[in-house]
Amino acid sequence: MSNNTPALSVPLGNEKPANTAPAQAMDTYERGPVKWIIAITVIFCALLELIDTSIVNVATTTLMGNLGATLSEVSWVIASYGIANVIIVPMAGWLSIQLGRKTYFTGSVILFTVASFMCGSSESIWILVFWRFVQGIGGGALLATSQTILYETFPPEERGLSSALYGMGVVIGPTLGPTIGGYIIDNYDWPWIFYVNIPIGIIAAVLTFTYIKNPAYAKAAKANSGTIDYQGILLLVLGVGSLQLVLEQGEREDWFATPYITVFTATAVIGVVGFIYREFTAKNPIVDLRVLKDSALGIGTLLSFILGFGLFGSVFVIPVFCQQILGFTALQTGNLLLPGALITGFCMPIVGRLIAKGVSQKLMMPVGFLLFFIFTFMMYQVISPFSGTDDLYFPLLVRGAGLGLIFVPLTTLSLSNLKGKDIAQGAGITAMMRQLGGAFGVAILSTYLTVKQAGHRNDMLAYLAEGSSGLTERLNGIIAGLISRGVNSSEAARMAYKILEGQLTRQVYLLTYKDVFLLLGSFFLLCIPLVLLIKKGAGKISASDASH
Repeated sequence: MSNNTPALSVPLGNEKPANTAPAQAMDTYERGPVKWIIAITVIFCALLELIDTSIVNVATTTLMGNLGATLSEVSWVIASYGIANVIIVPMAGWLSIQLGRKTYFTGSVILFTVASFMCGSSESIWILVFWRFVQGIGGGALLATSQTILYETFPPEERGLSSALYGMGVVIGPTLGPTIGGYIIDNYDWPWIFYVNIPIGIIAAVLTFTYIKNPAYAKAAKANSGTIDYQGILLLVLGVGSLQLVLEQGEREDWFATPYITVFTATAVIGVVGFIYREFTAKNPIVDLRVLKDSALGIGTLLSFILGFGLFGSVFVIPVFCQQILGFTALQTGNLLLPGALITGFCMPIVGRLIAKGVSQKLMMPVGFLLFFIFTFMMYQVISPFSGTDDLYFPLLVRGAGLGLIFVPLTTLSLSNLKGKDIAQGAGITAMMRQLGGAFGVAILSTYLTVKQAGHRNDMLAYLAEGSSGLTERLNGIIAGLISRGVNSSEAARMAYKILEGQLTRQVYLLTYKDVFLLLGSFFLLCIPLVLLIKKGAGKISASDASH
C-alpha cells in the first residue's frame, strides 16, 4: 500500500467516495473500558516477550550445573530466542492479515505459553534450545502486533499515549528480566523463570480472544495480497536469521577465527541484500519495504536501531560492570536497574500527554538523546572500584528519563503518516531494527571491551615493566605491609605479585568501562542531527483524524 493512501481510506476495491471513512474509524477505535482492557492485555504480552529476552542471562551458571551443559551450549538458549524473534517480527503484519489478527495474536500467546511450559520441563540443553526457539516465534508476534493493536485501538489524538503504553513494555521489559530472573534463581528452581509466564499467558489468551478484533481493512487487504512471497520468506530467514546468529555468537566464538561464523556471515550478507532487493521489487512482498519511502518512517527506523543499540547495550554493560568490578549479585544488579526503569515508565505517559497537547516530538527527542549522553558522562565520572549503589542511582535515573523522552516521540513520529495495513508493516520493521540494534550493541560493545582491555593492559604493563621505579616502589610498599602483618619475606614477595596482578586487572577493567560509556554517549550525541531531518509537520494530528 502506498504511503500516500488518504487517512482512513476505504477498503481496497471500493470505488465509492471516502465518506465511509468515519464508519471505518469507529470500527477501529475503541472507547471506554474495552480500550483499557485491550491496552493492558497487549502491554502484558509485550512485557512478557521482552522480559524473556534477558531473564535467562542470569541463569547461565545454574543451567550449566543442572543440565550438564557448557557455557557455549547455554549461550544457544539465549541466541535461539533472539534468532526466532528477529525472523518473525517483520513478518507479523503479513501474518496478521493472512490468519486474521485475533487468530494470529491469540495463537501466538498460546504458543508462547505452551513453549514456556516446555522450556521449564526440558531435561537436556538442546531440548531447551529448541523450545526457546519456538517460544521466540510466539513472542515475536507479541512485540510487533502489540504496537499495531495499540496504535489502531486509540484514536489519533491519543497516539502519543498509546506509544507510551507500548514503550513501557519495550523499555522496562529487558530491565526487569535480570531482576526477576535473579530473584527466582536465588529462591526457586530454574524452571520457574519459564513457568512464571504461564498464568499471565493464560489470562492474556482469554482476554485476547474476547476483545481483540480484526481491523476493518483486513479482508480487502487479504483479498489483494496475491500469491505468497516464498522467496522473500526464504531470504528473510537466511539473511536476518544468520545475521542475528553471527551477532549473538560471534564474540564468544572469536568472530572469523571460527569457520561457521564466517559461513553464516557470508549467508547473512547474501540473504539480506537479496531480501531487500526482493521486497522492493516483488508485487506482493511479505515485508513491504516500500513503506520506508515515507521519510518519517525511514528516519524513525534508523533511530529505532540506535535506540536498540543504547537500550540493550547499556543493559548489557551495566550488569557486567557491577558484577565484574563491584562484586554485585544478579539480584543486586537487577535492583539497581529497577528505579531507572520505573522512571522511564513514569515519564512515558507524561510524554504521551504532552504530545496530545501539541508539544513537538522533534523537540523532545533531542532532549532525550542529550540526557542519555549526560547519563554516560556521569557514569564515566563516578565509576571506580569503590562505587556503590548511591553513586550509580542518579545516573541511571537520568538514563530512564532520557529513554522516556526518546521512545514515545520516536514511535509516534515513525508511524505518523501510515494508514491501514502499512501501520503493521512499519511497526514490524521498526521493531526488527530495534532488536537488531540491540544485537549489534551487545556484539560491538563486548568486542570493544575485549580489545580495549588488551590495549590498556599492554599500556600499564609497559609502565610497570620489570625494573621500573614505579613497579619497585609499589612492590616494596606491598611487601612491607605484608611483613608488618607477620608474613615471611619470601611469601610476602609471592603474595605481592599476586596482589599487584589483581590491582592491575581491576584498573584495566575500570579504564575499559570508562571508554565504553564514553563511546555510548558520543554515539547518542552524534545522532541528534538525524532528528532534524524529519520533515516539519510529521506526527501532527489532523483535525479530521482527531474528530473521528
